[in-house]
Amino acid sequence: MPGFAVVTISDRCFASTQVDTAGQAVARMVEVQWPDETIGRGLVPDHEDAIGTLLHELCHNQYRLILTVGGTGLGPRDVTPEATRRIIDREVPGLAEAMRAGTAAAYRFAWLSRAVAGLRGSTLIVNLPGSERGATECLQAILPLLPHALDIIAGGSAHPAH
Repeated sequence: MPGFAVVTISDRCFASTQVDTAGQAVARMVEVQWPDETIGRGLVPDHEDAIGTLLHELCHNQYRLILTVGGTGLGPRDVTPEATRRIIDREVPGLAEAMRAGTAAAYRFAWLSRAVAGLRGSTLIVNLPGSERGATECLQAILPLLPHALDIIAGGSAHPAH
């Protein structure tokens, strides 16, 4: 089964007018946390159908974790949450809440994020912001939760003691 995928969602990166520093930074964090995993990369424009098509393909290929980077704000082209909701079977709202709560003390506008997280089959999809700092800080906020989440999704049943 493939490992993880980092998908950057950005018109400018897709058009090669901007370097994808956020997606690169997220991929590096994933490599450090899971050095033995394969990390796929994707890049699509801020278009709901393009996002949905790639997410569907990655889920079909049984990636365990897909981290999207970008398109979670209030702008008219920010459609990543809508595309994600079309793909997922069940939301995992606690992850998005943890990202907002974990970053809002340092950056109050974190509360404006529309990021979602959810499951399609055995694939966990998490939306991260498009800025390098926002993406890495949000991932850092949920990183301690992801190994257990992925274990449970894969059929594990052990719950750590509180």
